[in-house]
Amino acid sequence: MSKRKIPVGIEKFKEIRSENFYYVDKTSFIRELLNSWGKVNLFTRPRRFGKSLNMDMLCSFFEIGADPALFEGLQITKEKELCDKYMGQYPVISISLKDVDGDSYQMSYDLLCSVLYNEAIRLQWLLDSDRLTKYDKASLLKFLNQEFDRPVDLCQSIQVLSRLLYKHYNKKVIILIDEYDVPLNKAYQDHYYEPMISLIRSMFSMALKTNEALYFAVLTGCLRISKESIFTGLNNFKVHGISDVQYAQYFGFTDTEVRKLLSYYGMSYCFEEVKEWYNGYHFGRESIYCPWDVLNYISDHLTDSEAEPVLYWANSSGNETVREIIEHSNGTVKAELELLVSGEQIQKEIIPEMTYQDLLSGDKGERIKYLWSLLYNTGYLTDGEKPAGGRHTLKIPNREVRLIFEQQILTWFSKKIKSDAGKLQSFCKAAEDGDAEKMQQIFGEYLRKSISVRDSAVRKGRKESFYHGMLVGILGSEDTWIVLSNLESGEGYSDILVEIPEKSIGCVIEVKYAENRNLDKACREAIRQVRDKQYMTRLQDDGMETIHIYGIACYLKKCRIQHEKYEEQS
Repeated sequence: MSKRKIPVGIEKFKEIRSENFYYVDKTSFIRELLNSWGKVNLFTRPRRFGKSLNMDMLCSFFEIGADPALFEGLQITKEKELCDKYMGQYPVISISLKDVDGDSYQMSYDLLCSVLYNEAIRLQWLLDSDRLTKYDKASLLKFLNQEFDRPVDLCQSIQVLSRLLYKHYNKKVIILIDEYDVPLNKAYQDHYYEPMISLIRSMFSMALKTNEALYFAVLTGCLRISKESIFTGLNNFKVHGISDVQYAQYFGFTDTEVRKLLSYYGMSYCFEEVKEWYNGYHFGRESIYCPWDVLNYISDHLTDSEAEPVLYWANSSGNETVREIIEHSNGTVKAELELLVSGEQIQKEIIPEMTYQDLLSGDKGERIKYLWSLLYNTGYLTDGEKPAGGRHTLKIPNREVRLIFEQQILTWFSKKIKSDAGKLQSFCKAAEDGDAEKMQQIFGEYLRKSISVRDSAVRKGRKESFYHGMLVGILGSEDTWIVLSNLESGEGYSDILVEIPEKSIGCVIEVKYAENRNLDKACREAIRQVRDKQYMTRLQDDGMETIHIYGIACYLKKCRIQHEKYEEQS
């Protein structure tokens, strides 16, 4: 019998259960949701942690006409009394706002209209109901004809649809709203926040506060947007965030679930690598893996057992949050980022409720305080210890996220150095001339102004590659030069090869991190490695007549550069 398929990117519960995909059973979430009753429930988790699949699972369970076969063999079916009472017993409105991300208010408004139109299409059978009046059906027809000419039409759409369902079934309605904060995030980025927050506030108020047809509602998102700004006046409103113990195991994969998943596909030997790269998130008391990462990793390894780990989570959307932190950094923040990237921890106050307006207003210090909270809530930082009194001991969760920080820091560094063309030219001219002293002076200045990798938990190879990336950025500023990185040459792979074709000059650069702080010794080892491994072979083959060998050693913000000119033996 063939193995079940890997559900990469599959967010529909029915598709997973009916099309032979592997499903990590999260159905006990239903029991806990019902037993810990809340009229309106908000779950905040980072992106790609299974929020959308859980929401569709709720819809598949509660909605009238539910297929019990989809839940056969799953945990929730052990709760027979609960299933008899709730499975397939309620009308459901289910919408996702994840695609409401227009570049302007009008575009996002139109996208939101489209979301409500699609839900109206799903419920168009109500036009045949003999329990609805012609005026009720006219309201539905308005949505089906996409007549959202006035904001009020859009604002009352969820409330109207729920009222029609309530009237038809004589049963109150469950409302599910996935990724509720995406429109607000996009509005913040593209500077139309005020009209969008007003629109969403009105829509939610009508649907969740002044709605007699509502049984209960579940919302998901990355951030807990301030109640005063969007959920004003809601009673019995429950928020379940990252730090909360309850529901911690239902978003993301637990250690036990990952071991079982890897074992099923004969990949138990990969457990330690998966743990290093994709574990480390702390939700409540649970240690959690990012499911998007784990599933993609398994999928890749089923076709190539030697596939390297990839930044799956990082590549699934932008990293504006990290970029914003770095670009707004003062000296203190840069020092704290250095500690984090090096595997250490920092203590910060995390603000549980916030608005995007908090990120826009206030002085720089206030904005930085909110930005740390944003990093925590969006999954770039996690708890290293149990939070106490609002103070969180924060760390980078795993190797993948550490690499995201390093890449963003290098991007920021690249922007900084490009603003100083004169110094760039001086460094490159020194490299061309074999002037190690001048190169050391300029590179040292760059290091003192930038973020370094400290001597802590980061592996030596990662430290070297960080400084390597900075050098590639500097040398790449010369448009006519050919800068080659980690290229096979001679008997191994050289760090950096530079070719200056019009002058037939080449450079071999080997970077070492001086763990013992002995920079001179590390430089000598670098040059010896270049010669022993014959890294200059590629440059010779490409016709470079003058070849400079550079050994570059770094330790925190210090560097040493030694030079030898290669003379081919006759």
